[in-house]
Amino acid sequence: MSLAAAVRCDPRLIVPLDLPTVDEARALVAALGDAVSFYKVGLELFATGGGMGLARELKGQGKQVFLDWKLHDIGTTVQRAASVLADTGCDFLTVHAEPQVMEAAVRGKGRSSLKVLGVTVLTSLGDADLVEMGFTETARQLVERRIHHAVKAGCDGVIASPHEAALARAIGGKDFLVVTPGVRPDWSAKNDQARAATPAEALKAGASHIVCGRPISAANDPREAALRVAAEMFGV
Repeated sequence: MSLAAAVRCDPRLIVPLDLPTVDEARALVAALGDAVSFYKVGLELFATGGGMGLARELKGQGKQVFLDWKLHDIGTTVQRAASVLADTGCDFLTVHAEPQVMEAAVRGKGRSSLKVLGVTVLTSLGDADLVEMGFTETARQLVERRIHHAVKAGCDGVIASPHEAALARAIGGKDFLVVTPGVRPDWSAKNDQARAATPAEALKAGASHIVCGRPISAANDPREAALRVAAEMFGV
């Protein structure tokens, strides 16, 4: 495959639609065109009431959809929510990496193709933040413990920073999904990501997918920016 063909669309690249309205999200999808095939629909669009409608639209266009809703509730509620979402045809769903929550989501998805991912530690948090929150573990130690919990719960993978991607790959094995937010190309700002890395660094560390937002969505030409990111991923 030529480089030009390879960078047109890398299915390992997930672009978050973290925008205030569904119309703005649709406009970004249109601007990206064939450069991106996988989108993340998060809480901001969910709060507008149009998040699931957009998710269905994207699936209808042949895109993959990541519902980044970080479910966290009692087991029965999470199980029922996951069961409903399993029928939408969406691809990924996040839940907080607590054993009861993950086990409930896995039960809820049943035999569907929905992949349940446990959120280990948010990439905006560092060791000092965890101390302030009352944790005695470092971010890496807490991530490691939660990866083990995710595997035991039957999750399909985890959300972890690029700095813990190798750890997740080693614990989860070759088929375990390791989705890394906090990915920032060298030519972009780090923004609020405390544990960031470049696309190539994240993939080399063991990530199966990367999430890259503002370097693409805030660019003057989002499609060109997405292709630049895909080019960095090429061959890794």
